[in-house]
Amino acid sequence: MPTPDYIARIRRVYGQGRLLLPGVSAVVLRRDLEAGQVHLLLTRRSDTGRWSLPAGIVEPFEQPAAAALRELLEETRITAEAERLALLTTDPDVVYPNGDCCQFVSMCFRCRYVSGEAQVGDEESTEVAWFRADDLPDDVSDIQRRRIHCALQDREDCVFDV
Repeated sequence: MPTPDYIARIRRVYGQGRLLLPGVSAVVLRRDLEAGQVHLLLTRRSDTGRWSLPAGIVEPFEQPAAAALRELLEETRITAEAERLALLTTDPDVVYPNGDCCQFVSMCFRCRYVSGEAQVGDEESTEVAWFRADDLPDDVSDIQRRRIHCALQDREDCVFDV
């Protein structure tokens, strides 16, 4: 995934130290593919080869829910509606191959499928597919599974860590 220009400018001055960045992800629920079943949209990341939720970074002046829906459309060509913030947490550090270190304040949104055919929309993924919520691929990380779990819960409030 290309580094946004504003982050590249910060990196030129700040270096490779930890940046605290606002991240978003979308758990898109679809109920019309198989009677009585909930399906979730996942992407196979081009950098790790693992299945993951559509995700990205909030851009300056952008609202987090809008960022999640923008990333979803860019990565999967799917349109959805954000229903609620499901999980707010700070993720462990991520160190990229070039040595840059980031820690994401991660906002995971539960979303409802609206329209579109799932397909790869950019270079960040190699595959896009719907999976039954009770039959996810084995290589979905624990962080992703927690996001999915929180989004699937029937609750109105947001889960957060203290």
